[in-house]
Amino acid sequence: MYDNLWLIPLFPFVGFLINGLLGKKIRNEKIIGAIATLAIFSSFVVSCHYFMQLLDDPQKIHQVVVAKWITAGPLHVNWEFLLDPLSGLMILNVSGLATLITLYSIGYMHGEEGYARFFSYMNLFAFAMLMLVLGGNALVLFVGWEGVGLCSYLLIGYYYEKKSASDAGKKAFVVNRVGDFGFLLGLFTLFWSLGQKGVWTINFVEIAENVHLLENGGLVVTVVTLCFFLGATGKSAQIPLYTWLPDAMEGPTPVSALIHAATMVTAGVYMIARMNGLFAMAPDTMMTIAIVGAATALFAATIGLAQNDIKRVLAYSTVSQLGYMFLAMGVGAFTAGIFHLLTHAFFKACLFLGSGSVIHGMHHAFHHAHLNDDPQDMRNMGGLRKKMPITFITFLCSTLAISGIPFFSGFFSKDEILWWSFASTRGHWILWAVGAFAALLTAFYMFRLVFMTFFGEQKTAAAAKDHIPESPFVITFPLMVLATLATFGGLLGVPHALGKLFGHMPNILEEFLAPVFEHTQHLHEIHAHGSASTEYMFMSISVAIAVVGIGIAWVMYCKNPELPGRFVAAFPKLHRAVFNKWYIDEFYDAMVVNPTKKLGTVLWQIFDARFVDGLVNGVAKVVRGSGRVLRYTQTGYTHNYALSMAVGVVVIIAICVIN
Repeated sequence: MYDNLWLIPLFPFVGFLINGLLGKKIRNEKIIGAIATLAIFSSFVVSCHYFMQLLDDPQKIHQVVVAKWITAGPLHVNWEFLLDPLSGLMILNVSGLATLITLYSIGYMHGEEGYARFFSYMNLFAFAMLMLVLGGNALVLFVGWEGVGLCSYLLIGYYYEKKSASDAGKKAFVVNRVGDFGFLLGLFTLFWSLGQKGVWTINFVEIAENVHLLENGGLVVTVVTLCFFLGATGKSAQIPLYTWLPDAMEGPTPVSALIHAATMVTAGVYMIARMNGLFAMAPDTMMTIAIVGAATALFAATIGLAQNDIKRVLAYSTVSQLGYMFLAMGVGAFTAGIFHLLTHAFFKACLFLGSGSVIHGMHHAFHHAHLNDDPQDMRNMGGLRKKMPITFITFLCSTLAISGIPFFSGFFSKDEILWWSFASTRGHWILWAVGAFAALLTAFYMFRLVFMTFFGEQKTAAAAKDHIPESPFVITFPLMVLATLATFGGLLGVPHALGKLFGHMPNILEEFLAPVFEHTQHLHEIHAHGSASTEYMFMSISVAIAVVGIGIAWVMYCKNPELPGRFVAAFPKLHRAVFNKWYIDEFYDAMVVNPTKKLGTVLWQIFDARFVDGLVNGVAKVVRGSGRVLRYTQTGYTHNYALSMAVGVVVIIAICVIN
């Protein structure tokens, strides 16, 4: 019934091979773009087919073995896929969004020198991400995990001749290796620990069935889950391994939308959800995840307040929203975390693509006016809602969603996380307060972005003002689809308290994901004070917080646009610290990067230059010296060789006589 699941990752891999090997010969941009888009769209069609089958399937969880893979002692690993409600949602999310973003890229990347290379990388990423979410065991997942890391490096450094882009690619690659070390350490420890109980496995279904063999809250399960969480902090950009993601904005905007907003950065959240039974047995790890998630949500939101690059604001917004997902995972609200993963994919992909549309229009205007102004700096924009109405409307819908305005998608998913962070038996009012304050900042800096970009007077130079076009249909169509999802996608997970008001509307997503999280249902208990009336009160507070944030942004950037300048003048040190991202990058450079470079230089000078090179050069000198001595035995004169033979015979006879 599900034997052809391998077709889902196969199609984008074929697209990668065609454009990667033949792209330079094809040359035609439309054909290259069509190949890449159709490859991923084919995966989406197959994903829809199996998703519909899964809806009517009472069993819900299926393992499909594609081939035998590794056999080494007690280790037996198959190349296998797992299709259940969680992976079913993820393959739809990945393939559907990748289709829209690849279609968008046809217009956005027009005229780029590495056009075929870009689309081949995009297809390779889709292949790796689909492998990650379909993996039936931790090793197959890790292959996809490393694959998306490689593609992230390639796509961030797409403009490799630009130093900042190549540096950003290297930074992403190195930081993620730190997290990957934790992932592997956790995997090895888990395999060994279960093996001591007689179960040698890394299969997800078998792990879930046998995790009870480990001590609940014990040292082993705590260490294992903390190691896995370290891997998640790298891939999903949480404190302290978040610094690579803002720099990743050096890549083309479609890369930011696909990899660093909608799919790859959610891999850590997905991994925790996939092994929810294991994490549920480690309460200390769960609390750590919740604290780190809440801290990341707030910390990244503060940095977003003062950024002027439109993509960088969205980058820190992504880090902050990922923090909400980890907060949900930490308090045991796994469904709420996955729900926010989906809604965030809708509105953040739309926001990134919308920013790309704005950059596309600004670049066109500056090019026409022969200006070198930065097309990504919001201080060069203003009044664009009249020039780019479709981009503005879609961007506004997604901004309302991320701000938590009823009844946009983000309202449902973010409110669900905030509610569980307060009412869950593993939650705490401090976690709710931190999340709520981060929501206030989110509403403020997102509408700061909207007001600076689309409202007020145009700050573009006079020569460029009349040459800002709306983007072509190939760019605006994906925006309209994503804005629709950002607006109505929240209806998939209407909270029970609201569902009662609307004729007992069910929480569709919660019911669908129930088989995946059945082993952790006990985590969905709420405090005695978690009544429906209390939930309505907290929901109202969340909405009020969002409105206040929007109101402050309107006052500062529309009604009294001189206020931001006065605030900066009043608190210059605070503004400088926020603008410079609290100097965390500088701290890492001083405490980690530069000392590591110096240590590497010292080790090179002592070990490599003296010992290794000395050993190799010493062997060469011995050989060369031996050659200089031995070459005198080769004179080229026959009588010398005859004399040598005679001497040799005499020596041999003498030895025989003596013996």
